[in-house]
Amino acid sequence: MAAWPALTLPIILLHLPTMPQQHKIIIIAAPSGAGKTSVTRHLLKTLPDKLAFSVSCATRQPRNNEKDGVDYYFIMAAEFERRINNKEFVEWEMVYPGKYYGTLKAELNRIWESGRAPLLDVDVKGGINVQQQYPYQSLSLFIEPPSIDELERRLRARGTETEESLRARIDKASYELEFKSQFDRIIINDDLSRACAEAEQAVREFLEKKPH
Repeated sequence: MAAWPALTLPIILLHLPTMPQQHKIIIIAAPSGAGKTSVTRHLLKTLPDKLAFSVSCATRQPRNNEKDGVDYYFIMAAEFERRINNKEFVEWEMVYPGKYYGTLKAELNRIWESGRAPLLDVDVKGGINVQQQYPYQSLSLFIEPPSIDELERRLRARGTETEESLRARIDKASYELEFKSQFDRIIINDDLSRACAEAEQAVREFLEKKPH
């Protein structure tokens, strides 16, 4: 099975000064279709005074009802590249030629200044990148589908994929599953309510833990 091309690109690590321990980060990562967005929404709904969604930058066009500054900061590729050169990103990735996604340092600072922890909904490589930079301040959760067959069923049920794009997503998911052991916690989403409850418990315990 061929690896998804985007994942053959080098990981971009940006070394930042250590932040105070109280500045915590929650990282949610998963293959597409595993339920990452549903778990993220549950956490934001149940812990609104403790968490805030970290809005990523993207160079693609908005989809459906997506709003700039709410779902993503939609910017041009040239602007994204300028910000890379200015070292404004915690992590970033070029998923296709000229198509970038990334997390701004300013976005984390904005949320920390509000007294909450940033909740990052990122891809697997992005999650690993952030975790490596904040090993003592982050909790990383990997949302795992019960099986690749079930993941394929969920993606088909969306009705948004061509057969070619579906196969590409499945190939990418199979590859990403190889990295699950690098996360602090693996949550198998065979039942969404249970997965959300498990994620919520892990996040609450992490946020309540006192710095050493």
